[in-house]
Amino acid sequence: MAGTEGTGGTVGPAEARIRLPQLRLDELLEELQARIDAARGTRDRVHSLLEAVLSVGRELNLEQALRRIVEAAAVLVDAEYAALGVIGPDGKRLSAFHTVGVGADRIALIGPYPEGHGILGELIRHPEPLRLAKLSQHPASYGFPAHHPPMNTFLGVPIRVRDQVFGNLYLTEKRGGLQFDEEDESVLSTLAVAAGVAIDNARLYEESRLRERWLRATAEITHGLMSGAERAEVLGLLAERAREITGAALAAVAMPVEETDSLSVELATGVDAERHRGLVLPFRGSLMGEAYVGATPVTSEDISADPRVSAGPDRFTGLGPAVAVPVGTGVEGVRGVVLLVREAGQTAFSEKETEPLQGFAAQAAVAMELADRRRDAEEIAVLKDRDRIARDLHDLAIQRLFATGMTLQSAGRFIEHQEAAERVVRAVDDLDETIKIIRSTIFGLRSREGGAGSGLRARVVRAVGEAAPVLGFAPSVRMEGLLDTDVPRDIADHVVAVLSEALTNVARHAHAGRADVALETDGREIRLTVTDDGVGLPAGGRRSGLSNLAERAEQLGGALRTRAPEGGGTTLEWRVPVGERDEG
Repeated sequence: MAGTEGTGGTVGPAEARIRLPQLRLDELLEELQARIDAARGTRDRVHSLLEAVLSVGRELNLEQALRRIVEAAAVLVDAEYAALGVIGPDGKRLSAFHTVGVGADRIALIGPYPEGHGILGELIRHPEPLRLAKLSQHPASYGFPAHHPPMNTFLGVPIRVRDQVFGNLYLTEKRGGLQFDEEDESVLSTLAVAAGVAIDNARLYEESRLRERWLRATAEITHGLMSGAERAEVLGLLAERAREITGAALAAVAMPVEETDSLSVELATGVDAERHRGLVLPFRGSLMGEAYVGATPVTSEDISADPRVSAGPDRFTGLGPAVAVPVGTGVEGVRGVVLLVREAGQTAFSEKETEPLQGFAAQAAVAMELADRRRDAEEIAVLKDRDRIARDLHDLAIQRLFATGMTLQSAGRFIEHQEAAERVVRAVDDLDETIKIIRSTIFGLRSREGGAGSGLRARVVRAVGEAAPVLGFAPSVRMEGLLDTDVPRDIADHVVAVLSEALTNVARHAHAGRADVALETDGREIRLTVTDDGVGLPAGGRRSGLSNLAERAEQLGGALRTRAPEGGGTTLEWRVPVGERDEG
């Protein structure tokens, strides 16, 4: 009978009508559950995206911000490998590469970070989102280096900072063997926008901190100069602060050598600094010379291979990017050059870095100029005071001593006792010697009138001062006569050279504990005497140094004599005419 077959497995019309709504309800419930799960997943993903945006935005250190960005990108799209490539100043290559998912050991095996070829370069040339199911099938792909992990799926999006492409995010190998989809691309593009804002904020923060450090360094140098610190100390501070702020491995400061077309490296600090100190570099053909002559910064991407590095010992091993910055502005205002060099492999000096560095160097030059002006004013005041003292000595002391001597000389004629008369004569002689000493002092007080240290007296004092560290003691000095007015410049040059060589000989051979220098002129000849208490001149010993001194004297119509004083040692007497020379 109809309807009774249900017991044998046949479904009747009524039962069929009951099951059909039930099936549809199950499908609807399943679809609803799927949509609820999708909504929950979307909600969780949006929540994760918001957390990532907030996390990235809180970071003010640029390197840390970049690290957070690439880590957040890998989590949001569930990628096994992620990287952020920073585009260099030339806009064609990657200057930095931050990775997630590849260990340090694997990175060491792979080798240097990519520069932006292949697929990575595709996003540099065309900064638009790129999604690939198979990396190897893209025309720009040409494989991976040895030890590189296999990668198939790919998603890349550019990061823009103020309408300029800063770099690119690269994601590969979505977990579970899945493909990156449109939602992944949308999420990553949203993160890239937030990353651009975070990078901009981090850059502005770093720039403000860097500016603050430059200002503090400038104030430190200015304070040092104005408080009377030595120039070498200030130059050392200049080099050290510039090296610290720019992250350089080496800093050197060169100053012009007067009346030459060359620079002398007066100070160096950092890697192999001792190889640079004292080097003389030409204006033309050298990196620092080019910066000095052009009064503008000069950069080098790799100073170890730069042809503008002068010949000499290998002094830039392991170093790379460099910049030479003039200390001062304008051709007439440049006072020197500071050279900064980074280790090989580090980023080159950009215009954003050299601009504040140049401003710092210019401010340092202004501080040096002000310090020089202050010292000039102080020296003028000292010279005026010396002139006053010299006038008082000449007009008062010498006149009284001279009058006293004349009185004693007259009174001596009336003394009948022979011994008393001799004592009076000796007293008159002592007064004459005292007058000579005072006159020599007067001349010394006025020795700076010919210019800043250009007089023979000042030059002799400097020469003796320079010899003191080598000798181990300071020689005594006595000068008499109009040395700065009666001695021509060419003869003065010979005098200084002879004095320096004589003191050098004392330091090398005499083993002396004392030396005396006397320089005298009567307007007709000049006589330099150097006496020491050393071992004396050995018989048949080396006399090449003395031969040089003798030749100098003979060329000028003079002579050199040496003798052994009664107390031991050696006396060297070098004399030449300063008036009309005898042609016979």
